[in-house]
Amino acid sequence: MMSMKEQLEQAKSGFKVRVPVEAQTHIFRHMEEQQQAGSIYGLKVGDIAPNFVLSNPLGEQIMLYDELAKGPVVLTFYRGAWCPFCNIQLRSYQEILPEIHKYGAQLLAISPQTPDNSLTQKEKEQLSFQVLSDANGRVAESYHLLFEMPDYLQHTFKHLLGRDLRAFNKSDRWILPIPGIYVLDRERVVRFAHVNPDFMSRLEPQELITQLKKL
Repeated sequence: MMSMKEQLEQAKSGFKVRVPVEAQTHIFRHMEEQQQAGSIYGLKVGDIAPNFVLSNPLGEQIMLYDELAKGPVVLTFYRGAWCPFCNIQLRSYQEILPEIHKYGAQLLAISPQTPDNSLTQKEKEQLSFQVLSDANGRVAESYHLLFEMPDYLQHTFKHLLGRDLRAFNKSDRWILPIPGIYVLDRERVVRFAHVNPDFMSRLEPQELITQLKKL
């Protein structure tokens, strides 16, 4: 079975073959712009995690601070079910879920997509952790991960890739979160943070377990 890193490399190769060159140019341009401004993104270790209440695919309301009362929480912010790199990451984290639970923690995955799209993803990928819908990216914004897509990237997604994210997310904004992971302790403190504008690269599952061991 391929590792997550190997799967991501395979997806990246497929991206370069499948996606029009013009679209690739715009996507990599935007990624580079974000990397150059990288220090402005995300919470830092030692910050207090903002509380939130979000819906899961069943319409149940999940409050972060209620979940933290039970034990540590791993938050992963991802782009959506349409992103193959996100799906690889979520499937890989599903595989280590027993280990996450072993250290008394739970995993919450957050994206701006609708609960219906989250339900479809949860069933298709056979995910047993909470998959939450962040309408209009308000929570991602409070965690300093949200960005407004520039005009040229909106054009790329809508006209070159056929992906209208406003319709997919049922939002009036062209927004996405930068993929990010936070490990929070029961005192609501960020004990580990991993934020990377390169959406094709994700935190290795074993590194996540290593961080949980430190709590």
